[in-house]
Amino acid sequence: MRTLAIIPAYNEEKSIEHVVAAIKQEQPDMDIIIINDGSTDQTSWMAQKTGLAIVIDLPVNLGIGGAMQTGYLYAYRHEYDLAVQIDADGQHDPKELTQIMEPILSGTVDCCIGSRFLHKTAYRSAWNRRLGILFFTWMIQWMTGKTFTDPTSGFRAVNRRLIDLFAHDYPEDYPEVEAIVLLERKKFIVQEVSVRMHARKTGRSSITPLKSLYYMMKVSLAVCITRIRNVS
Repeated sequence: MRTLAIIPAYNEEKSIEHVVAAIKQEQPDMDIIIINDGSTDQTSWMAQKTGLAIVIDLPVNLGIGGAMQTGYLYAYRHEYDLAVQIDADGQHDPKELTQIMEPILSGTVDCCIGSRFLHKTAYRSAWNRRLGILFFTWMIQWMTGKTFTDPTSGFRAVNRRLIDLFAHDYPEDYPEVEAIVLLERKKFIVQEVSVRMHARKTGRSSITPLKSLYYMMKVSLAVCITRIRNVS
């Protein structure tokens, strides 16, 4: 199987080298593509300097949805069998890649999500993020009847069928929650596995308490529209 790690990156010049090196150490045969999402720092140069990854520079900041769809389109055009989304800030541990890839490789699921909360771990999130996660867990359960403990996790793997789907149709802005609802409505098999995650290595999260409220309202509306569109 040909596997690809997709790393959306915005102003992650201090962590991107470490992330790329750690992925290659754990998965030497995995290809890596970095979607530099209009960074204003040296993210692109630092990524290219590793010599271990392909770098695509977007001319403007498209957000996580646009960056990920770019990665999925690359994976689709180059006929990868499995794609993994992994953050550029060092929160996702490459040692856990096998954990989220195994259900895809065995053919039992279409999408596998790494969860910080499926089992108790040392990870601790800010109160506003935890509140949002609990809200989206409830919303997805209400809409689909299924429980996802970490619906905002961006640490996930998908198979060839979903690479094809996401290359042509992927939620914008904050896509993680909306993507789960989309997959459930289309009858794909989505599973969570427990993984360890770390606090951000460098920099600062762009999601403030105020943005968290916007995030919850915006994603809720998008999920409702997704439901109506698929029902109709």
